Amino acid sequence: MKYRKLGNSGLLVSELCLGTMMFGDPASEEESIRMVHHFLDAGGNFIDTADVYGNAETIVGKAIQGRRSEVILATKAGLSTGSSPNDRGNSRKHILDSVDASLKRLNTDYIDLYQLHVWDQLTPIEETLRTLDDLVASGKVRYIGCSNYLAWQLMKSLAYSDAKNYIRFISIQQQYSLVNREMDREHISLCLDENVGIIAWGPLGGGLLTGKYSSLDKPDFGRFSLELNGEFAINNKFTPRNFKIVEAVNDIARQTEKFPSQVALNWLLGKEGITSPIVGASSLSQLEQNMGAVGWALTKEQWEHLDHVSRLPDEYPTRMQERFSRTSNS
Repeated sequence: MKYRKLGNSGLLVSELCLGTMMFGDPASEEESIRMVHHFLDAGGNFIDTADVYGNAETIVGKAIQGRRSEVILATKAGLSTGSSPNDRGNSRKHILDSVDASLKRLNTDYIDLYQLHVWDQLTPIEETLRTLDDLVASGKVRYIGCSNYLAWQLMKSLAYSDAKNYIRFISIQQQYSLVNREMDREHISLCLDENVGIIAWGPLGGGLLTGKYSSLDKPDFGRFSLELNGEFAINNKFTPRNFKIVEAVNDIARQTEKFPSQVALNWLLGKEGITSPIVGASSLSQLEQNMGAVGWALTKEQWEHLDHVSRLPDEYPTRMQERFSRTSNS
């Protein structure tokens, strides 16, 4: 396992981040703890959880006892945790309550990376960032990040932190994969320019890039089944474009004698701006398979082929910027 700097900080995190959303359900507590120990033993140090992931924080807290110093522990707050109107959002009250609750569940006295799960339209940005700044000063939190922010929301937050001399986001956790490259429109260039690390969630396209699906036929199993999702999943995921990507991933998996999931993750590891994809698993065997994405690399031709087939169809803004760039030779 290799390590990478997380954004504009000296924090080194493993190139894969262990996601815990499935800890406790469907993965049992015992299996979840085994996954954490296997991840740490293999050299991983970056673990991501959230206060709304069921019992995940409690399980992680148990799993890292005696090994806390090995772990870069990330959690999130902002989504609803109760029925009270103040049990959600990024207000000072909710953030402070959430931090204390997470620390108790995680059985630790500090959080390495504390992330805002979503943007809050109601709370003034100064209130949120001042609260996070106070948390870092108190020692309860060491670094801060955000998740699921639009590009303008991230930039506004960074600019406000700079103007007020508050602690700055060092990372953003955002959906990104070969079948979901919306970040290419604005986020990637923004993060590269502002030195913000990108933690990619959903790197396997919700299972689409695991090799389970090989045609546009409507599945009767898994998370894309009609029984679970109806026509919505079919219309939005089972598209001709996505299955060209799936076919390319499967072809390269055969060439490299790797699993499709390993190919998809390895492509992300070679993408400029991506710090760590989040690999979740419901079993130790699944985690072991996903961790097989490290220790090797796609060829330049293979990487570029995947990049080409998965590229967003509308690249007009990027092309115009390149055309009129001051560094252009034209």
